[in-house]
Amino acid sequence: MHQGIPLTEEDRIPWLEILQDALRESLISGKTVVLSCSALQKQYREIFRSADCNYHHGSFNSAVKFVLLDAKAEVLAERLDKRAAEGKPFMPAKLLQSQLELLQIDDSEAICKVDATLNPQALVNAIKTLIFRPRKPIAL
Repeated sequence: MHQGIPLTEEDRIPWLEILQDALRESLISGKTVVLSCSALQKQYREIFRSADCNYHHGSFNSAVKFVLLDAKAEVLAERLDKRAAEGKPFMPAKLLQSQLELLQIDDSEAICKVDATLNPQALVNAIKTLIFRPRKPIAL
């Protein structure tokens, strides 16, 4: 992506499975872990949810939780351009639209959304509040 080429499924799936294994190890050992990853599609998030040994595929009721840092495309493009200008590019802004088109958010997944325009400490506080609050079980 740094070179302006989107990842293929062949690139992405093995990487997600490596991250899934790391999540599983943390869950088994009782650790809380934060993983930052653009799991844009439901199938990718299912890979992560499956790190929970008690997870039933498609139930979305997992020890693994997701947070969407929600921002308008214009804000994201400005941030990408700023990083590039600072010599710290992640990916070219030209890939942004394709990434946004891949994003699948289904309300049944109960993904926590946080305003990505908040300052970093406010983001952390909002995420901690959302993730560590008691949740109602999802009916199967």
